[in-house]
Amino acid sequence: MENKSNEATALRPQGDRLIDGPLVKIDIPTFMQILRVEKNWDEKDRNAITVFKTADMRIVLMALHEGAEISRHSTDSMINIQVLTGRIVIHTDAQSEDLEQGQILTLHKNIFHSVLAVEESFFLLTLTRLMDTHTDNKRKNDETIRTEKHSALYLDIY
Repeated sequence: MENKSNEATALRPQGDRLIDGPLVKIDIPTFMQILRVEKNWDEKDRNAITVFKTADMRIVLMALHEGAEISRHSTDSMINIQVLTGRIVIHTDAQSEDLEQGQILTLHKNIFHSVLAVEESFFLLTLTRLMDTHTDNKRKNDETIRTEKHSALYLDIY
């Protein structure tokens, strides 16, 4: 596997940020600071940066000003929301959940939801594609074997 980096954009002219590779270290405090000093943070109610991206998984650091709202939507990915700072409320058709620092919420695909920042908040949004059981069975079996070997390695160490 080779390393993959993003390209420079008008918003982020430095470019060349590693977003995929065999091992990717993500410095969340540095990315939080980057989001705070960008023009978008001053002019809009939110800012975000993709810190990891593959065909099957994407991790986005989101920053919302107090009162910012991400309107009702759904995605064809399973999502995980991990609050790093602040407090947000996730609304679905069935219920609402108040999340604060250190808490995680997961949603299955195609669940409509919205997000409201009760106070300035930073959170990690992880989107994971679910495997198609017919086309990805071989890949799934290969990954299961690797996972079992990986788990066995940890059992041997600890």
